[in-house]
Amino acid sequence: MIRLRRLRGSEAIRNMVRENRVNKEDLVYPMFVAEGTGIKNPVDSMPGIYQYSLDTFEEELRRVADAGISAVLLFGIPAHKDEVGSSAYDDHGIMQKAVRRIKELYPDMIVIADICLCEYTSHGHCGIIHDGKILNDETLPYLGKMAVSLAKAGADMVAPSDMMDGHTAYIRKALDDNGLTDVLIMGYSAKFASGYYAPFRDAAHSAPQFGDRRTYQMDPANGREALRECEADIAEGADIIMVKPALAYLDVVKDVRNHTDYPIAVYNVSGEYSMVKAAAANGWIDEKRIVMENMTAMKRAGAGIIITYHAIDVAHWLESESI
Repeated sequence: MIRLRRLRGSEAIRNMVRENRVNKEDLVYPMFVAEGTGIKNPVDSMPGIYQYSLDTFEEELRRVADAGISAVLLFGIPAHKDEVGSSAYDDHGIMQKAVRRIKELYPDMIVIADICLCEYTSHGHCGIIHDGKILNDETLPYLGKMAVSLAKAGADMVAPSDMMDGHTAYIRKALDDNGLTDVLIMGYSAKFASGYYAPFRDAAHSAPQFGDRRTYQMDPANGREALRECEADIAEGADIIMVKPALAYLDVVKDVRNHTDYPIAVYNVSGEYSMVKAAAANGWIDEKRIVMENMTAMKRAGAGIIITYHAIDVAHWLESESI
């Protein structure tokens, strides 16, 4: 008889033969930074997540560093919004200030700057608009300016999430032309038009004022197209590719992993986080067990980098298990 259960007989044996492990080094913690002072606004739809001003931001950064998390992904909430998202590429904008402050306090922390106009435009879309249409090519120079501005502020990596065609190549050239050849690009390569983003739009104040984003974000029904999007980002100069959301798209992660040797990130998005938090608050699930199972599933599917709002909790749980 084949007795596979022999490999499950004790925790020590299970640890010995475990195929996938979640590590602190895998984790990226998203953070929301707003203009103003004394701000620590709870995001009602995301328990435990806050919008911070620069003065209160440092307290949360200390928690991140103390937990042993080495990377953060930044989103800015500006005081001024306009049709062309000018606060996004203002060298004295909220994101630029936040990047500089992190590098002053924690120079070794990896700072990833989200590159998109949606938080900065008065209409809430990710690109420039004319007659109700999101313009692709006309948007690219603005994304390039934003990437260069944040890289000059000290960002180690830029992450264009706008889903405009050709954006990775445009940003790579803009960075290189400005002597920023060492700045990495993490492409939001396969970013789907998902209902799982709803709580994020509360956190980032980025809901579109009309229509939706289905003309530029991917159709959730298309898996093969995701491979084409990843191939395009790689060809245009991305250093890391991403699948977003994570849990409902693990089949895509697996396909991408089988298709390329490039580093793969997943974004365990706001809706995925909030569902776990809501179920745990009602006593329906064991939060730690479910979160760690989800993290392991992302690793098992092929992701090496996990962007998650659970990051600080996960880091503490991993630490307690290693003691």
